[in-house]
Amino acid sequence: MDNPAHPPHRTWQHGGVTAATHSSLFPQVPESADAVLDGLDPEQREVATALHGPVCVLAGAGTGKTRAITHRIAYGVRAGILPPAGVLAVTFTNRAAGEMRGRLRQLGAGGVQARTFHSAALRQLQYFWPKAVGGEMPRLLDRKIQLVAEAAARCRIRLDRNELRDVTSEIEWAKVTQTVPGDYPAAVAKSSRDAPRDPAEISQVYGTYEQLKRDRSAMDFEDVLLLTVGILQDRQDIADLVRRQYQHFVVDEYQDVSPLQQRLLELWLGGRESLCVVGDASQTIYSFTGATPDHLLNFRTRHPGATVVKLVRDYRSTPQVVHLANGLLGQARGRAAEHRLELVSQRDPGPEPAYTEYTDEPSEAEGTARRIRDLIAAGVPAGEIAVLYRVNAQSEVYEQALADAGVPYQLRGAERFFERQEVREAGVALRGAARAGSNDSLLDDAGDLPSQVRAVLSTKGWTTEPPAGSGAVRDRWESLAALVRLAEDFARARPSATLGDLVAEIDERAAAQHAPTVQGVTLASLHSAKGLEWDAVFLVGLTEGMMPITYAKTDEQIEEERRLLYVGVTRARLHLSLSWALSRSPGGRASRRPSRFLNGLRPGSAAAGTRGTGGGGGVERGAGRRKRRGPVLCRVCGKTLTDAGEMKLMRCEDCPSDMDEALYERLREWRSERAKELGQPAYCVFTDKTLMAIAEAVPDTEGELAGISGVGGRKLERFGADVLAICAGEEPEAGDEED
Repeated sequence: MDNPAHPPHRTWQHGGVTAATHSSLFPQVPESADAVLDGLDPEQREVATALHGPVCVLAGAGTGKTRAITHRIAYGVRAGILPPAGVLAVTFTNRAAGEMRGRLRQLGAGGVQARTFHSAALRQLQYFWPKAVGGEMPRLLDRKIQLVAEAAARCRIRLDRNELRDVTSEIEWAKVTQTVPGDYPAAVAKSSRDAPRDPAEISQVYGTYEQLKRDRSAMDFEDVLLLTVGILQDRQDIADLVRRQYQHFVVDEYQDVSPLQQRLLELWLGGRESLCVVGDASQTIYSFTGATPDHLLNFRTRHPGATVVKLVRDYRSTPQVVHLANGLLGQARGRAAEHRLELVSQRDPGPEPAYTEYTDEPSEAEGTARRIRDLIAAGVPAGEIAVLYRVNAQSEVYEQALADAGVPYQLRGAERFFERQEVREAGVALRGAARAGSNDSLLDDAGDLPSQVRAVLSTKGWTTEPPAGSGAVRDRWESLAALVRLAEDFARARPSATLGDLVAEIDERAAAQHAPTVQGVTLASLHSAKGLEWDAVFLVGLTEGMMPITYAKTDEQIEEERRLLYVGVTRARLHLSLSWALSRSPGGRASRRPSRFLNGLRPGSAAAGTRGTGGGGGVERGAGRRKRRGPVLCRVCGKTLTDAGEMKLMRCEDCPSDMDEALYERLREWRSERAKELGQPAYCVFTDKTLMAIAEAVPDTEGELAGISGVGGRKLERFGADVLAICAGEEPEAGDEED
C-alpha cells in the first residue's frame, strides 16, 4: 500500500499563470538553486531564503505571495536543505493546489506535495484506517444536503430549499468549530451568530444527521478532518509516522484557517516549528464557514522568534486601483484593520475607477454590458473582464444584458471545464488522432500542431468564427476554442511537440483541474472571485442592503463586508468600474443609496465617519432651526413643492432618495416599541414621512433634528435623545417615561 504521507501522484508540467503572462506559460527550469531566486524583489527573496524556524508572510493582494512561497520551497529543495518528499504545502482549493504543483514543477521541485487540507487528510485517513480502526472506511458523501433534508423530516421540521441550504451550512460551521450537536445553541449565542432557524431545532437536525451517517457508515468532508485529528490524537505511533514523513509545512491563505484545520496542522507539526504561513487579514471573507484570522494575527505570540516578512509591492493593479483599495481599508475598524497592509503599486498609471449611478437594475446591467462591449472593441479580451456581485441571484439580469449585447460570458462555479461533454469528446478525438498519427487523413495536410488540433476539433463543432448569439452552441464553441488556444501556446513553448505530447498535457491538466481560459466575460460572486484577477472588473449592485448585505448587523459582520468589497477591488489590474441602481425595477421607487463603503472615496461623497447624504447634490444643513421663506424647492430637481409630504422630505416623491434604509428600519422598530409603551398609534410618535426625512438627513445634533419638518419642540424633548442615538448607530438609553 502507498504511503499516504507521500502517495503516488500526477503532476502537470505547465500552468498556474494568468493571461497577463501568456508568453511565459512554459518557462525553462532554472539551472541552479541561485537561479531560482532570479527576478524576485527584495521582500520575496527574503521569504525564499528564510528556510529555518517559523516564518510568517503577510502578503497583500497582488504582491506575488504564491511566487514567493513556491520559490522558497524550490530554493530549499534545489539547495538540498528541504527534502522534496518531506514538504507538505497546504492550501484551500484544488485549483490553488494545482497551480502550486505546476509552479514547483517549473522550478525543478517535483515531488513536493501540494494539497488542500481535506485532500491531505483523506489520503492519510485512507492509509491508516485499517491499522487505526479496522474494517471498511465509511463512504464519503458527495453532498450532505439530501441527508440533512432526511434528518429534518425525521425531526418533523419543515425546511424550504433556502432554509435547507442554510441549516446545512450551520452544521458545517458547527463541525469545523468542533461543536457537537448538544452544544450548538450555546455556541451560537456565544458567537453572536444569526441562526437561520431556532438553534434548538438546528441542534436536533444536526444530531439526527450525525446518527443517520453512523447508521449508513458514511462520512462528510468535515468528518475527514475530524477523524484524522482523532487518529493522530489517539495513536502516537501513527502521528510519529506522519511526522517522520513531513518535516516542513507551508500553509497558504492562512487567514482562512478554521479551528479544526488549525488543530490538524498542530498535530502534523507535533510541536516542531518548521512552518511557513502566508496570509492577509484584510482578505478574511469566510468567517461564516468558521474561518478566522486569529491564527495569523496571533502567530508571533505563539512563535515569538518567528521571521515576519511583509509583501506590499502590488504588481497586479495600477496606482489608481491600489489607491482606492488602500482608501477602502483606511476606513476599516477592528483587529484585522489594525494589521492592514498599505499596498504600493509597481505598475504604470492607468484610468481612474469609474463610478456610475443608474435609475434601476436593468439599466445598470445594460450600461455595464455596453461598457464591456466597448472594452472588447478596444482590444480587451472577453476572458479578461469580470462582473462581480454580492449574491449569485444578481447574475440573471447580467446574463440577459450580455446576451442581448452579443457578448460571450461564463458563470464561475458552473460545470468544471474538463467535465463538459464537448471537452470530453474533444479529448477522445485528439487521443484517437494522436494514436493514428500519419495514418489519420485529417492530419495529412494539416501541418503544424495547432493546425492539426483545429482540423480534429472542426469535426466536433469548432469553426474559425464563433457562432452568433449565446446559449449552448456558443458555450460549446468557447470550450473548443480554449483547447485550440492551449495548443497554440503549447506549440510556441515547445516547437517540436507532437499531438501526443499535447494530449498528455491535457490529461495532466485534467487530473489537476487546471483549465485553460475560456474567452468569455466572467460572471461571479465576490466570494468566488477570491484568488482570481482580470484586466477589467465591474463591481455592480453596490447599494446599502447589498453591500453591506442587509443581514450584516454586528460591527464584525460589517467589517467583513468591507473586506469583501476590498477583495473585489483588488481583482482589477487596469479598469475598475463601481455602480449601483436607485431602484430595483424601471419606474420603481428610487429609495436606494450607494454603499456606505464608498463614502469619501467616490467623487462628491462625504468623507467616512461624517453624517449627511454621502453623495453629491445633498442639501447643506445648518446647526439650528430656521423659518422657511418663499416657496419650498425640491433639493434634487429644484421644482416647487406643494404636497405636504414632499415638503416634509424636501424633495419630489419621484426624485432619487439618499435614505439610509437600514436606519429607517431601525427607526421604525424603535417607533413601534415606543408607541406600545405609550399606548398610542405609531404615527403619534412620528409619521412615516418624518422617519424617512430623518433617515435621509441622519442628523448629528438636536439643532439638525429640530430642523426636520414634523419634529416639534415637544417631540424633540421626548424622543430626541433616542433618535440621535439611533442615528449615531448606538442603542437608545432604556428608561421609563411618563406621558
